Amino acid sequence: MTMKRMTSLLTLTGVAAFAILGGRSITAQDTGEAKYSLKVPGGLAFSEFRGYEAWQTVSISVSEKLMAVILANPVMIEAYKSGIPGNGKPFPDGAKMAKIHWNPKKQANFPTATVPASLSDVDFIVKDSKRFADSAGWGWAVFKYDAASASFTPGTMADMPPQGNDAKCGLACHTIVKTRDYVFTEYGKR
Repeated sequence: MTMKRMTSLLTLTGVAAFAILGGRSITAQDTGEAKYSLKVPGGLAFSEFRGYEAWQTVSISVSEKLMAVILANPVMIEAYKSGIPGNGKPFPDGAKMAKIHWNPKKQANFPTATVPASLSDVDFIVKDSKRFADSAGWGWAVFKYDAASASFTPGTMADMPPQGNDAKCGLACHTIVKTRDYVFTEYGKR
């Protein structure tokens, strides 16, 4: 084989490998990034909570059907540490929480333990008193996860609890904790 022919073959092999691997890289990135293009009516977007996976844990919750971890951004964590909402003060603008729900299962090697199985949904809440003035200063969003397509969609009225599919949809449920600035979650003692 001549040097020119070998160089051409190596170049074509490199281009083909780059195209294949580059295509896989782009596809993987699109799949992971697609959720950040989602928005509920009223403007609350998944992208406003980028990085939520690394936020500090506030608490956990378990119901008959789901288990969850509740996470908060640094603004919300500092508010909790300062005594909010127990001290009667409101959470500051910029406070955000994420609640990740999973369908539970028994841990195979330790059957008395319940652990996350499949992802169910991710819920968000943000305090922005100007933007959400007509919903007590809070904006809410629910994004349901579909395992078959590995994608999220905004919650709907068919979900339990029904989601008004709007950034103000959480106000009706959260009104019962009005004296806690509309936040259910207690900051667990550490």
